[in-house]
Amino acid sequence: MSRYATSFVLGYHGCDEEVGRKALAGEVNLLRSERDYDWLGPGVYFWEGDPGRAREWAEEKVARGAYEKPFVLGAVIDLGNCLDLLVRENLDWLKIAYESLAASHEKSGLALPRNKDIKGSTTNDKLLRNLDCAVIRRLHSILEQKDDLPPGTEALAPFDTVRGLFTKGEPVYPDGGFYLKSHTQIAVCNDTCIKGLFLPR
Repeated sequence: MSRYATSFVLGYHGCDEEVGRKALAGEVNLLRSERDYDWLGPGVYFWEGDPGRAREWAEEKVARGAYEKPFVLGAVIDLGNCLDLLVRENLDWLKIAYESLAASHEKSGLALPRNKDIKGSTTNDKLLRNLDCAVIRRLHSILEQKDDLPPGTEALAPFDTVRGLFTKGEPVYPDGGFYLKSHTQIAVCNDTCIKGLFLPR
């Protein structure tokens, strides 16, 4: 993990209002996502520094019938031991995990998972990140089990959070390098890193 970044960040979680209000009152914990296509592997997901994007996501869930009413919770997150994928040294760990995953699939004769577009997508965003999720899961497993490390590699403590930057959506303007739905997300693996919840203004 890189220790150059600030440890505390503000994250925003889009959810259904009933769940959000119960979480604020301490009656329930925020749901941990465990889907095979989660972009950053398992964890409680937050949009870093972007309550507007969290609201858009919750509104999309309402439009699909998954939520009744959109809601956004703010959270103070201690990144702790963070797999920060904006930092070069952490990408080396991803490569180790990918090579381990590829070797085990080859040995068993199974095809590697693939990142895929959702049906009908025109943006090539690869919203179903099955390969990325499998690689991050493998990295978590390597660190927890302390196995499958290249010789001479010092094991790290398990990661508390995973942080990544994603370019997504249409370009802001023709031939530009900025995209309308680009964002930084955080997956919190260790719930104790969520230090407090609040209602954004």
